[in-house]
Amino acid sequence: MREGQARADLASNAGARGGELARQAAAQSGHPAVAAAARAIEAHQGVPGALLPILHAVQHELGCIPAEAVQPIAEALNLSRAEVHGVITFYPHFRQTPPGRHVVEVCRAESCQAMGGEQIAAHARKKLGCDFHATSADGAFSLEPVYCLGLCAQSPAMLVDGVPYARLTPKRFDTILGYVKEAE
Repeated sequence: MREGQARADLASNAGARGGELARQAAAQSGHPAVAAAARAIEAHQGVPGALLPILHAVQHELGCIPAEAVQPIAEALNLSRAEVHGVITFYPHFRQTPPGRHVVEVCRAESCQAMGGEQIAAHARKKLGCDFHATSADGAFSLEPVYCLGLCAQSPAMLVDGVPYARLTPKRFDTILGYVKEAE
C-alpha cells in the first residue's frame, strides 16, 4: 500500500491509532473549542473522510472553528495541524473567528454581476462599514461573498441568515437590513 493511501485511510477513521487518546484528552479539556472538537470527533468516529463533517460540526456549534480546536482534531485523525488548517482556509464557508449576529452573503456570480451586483456589493460594504470576510464595527453583520444562489433570473441576490432575497437595489438592501435589525 502506498504511504499516501495508508495515511488517507488512517485519517478517514477518526480515532484510529492514538486518536482515541487524543479524543479523551480533548473531552477532558475545559476549553469550549476543545470540548466542541471532542464532541464532533466522538460523533464522527469511524466515518470515512471524517475531517469535513467534524469541521462542520464544530462550526455549527461555535459559529467558527477556533485555533484551539485544530490540535485535537489533527491528533484524532492522525493529521498534522497544517493539514487541518489547510482545509479550514481552503473552504470559504469555514470561518476562524465568530461571525456577527447576522450573516449577509452577497452573490458575486456572473448573472448577478451583469444585473447590478457590483453596485449592491459596493453599497453593502459602505452601509456595513466593512469589506467581505469581515464584521461591522457593532458586531451586527458579517459580510461574505457567495457564488451563485440559483436566483439568476431574479438577480442581483443575497442571503441574510440563510434567507434569500432577490431583485436587490440599494434601497431594498437597506430595507431588508432594517427589518433584520428591528427583529433583534
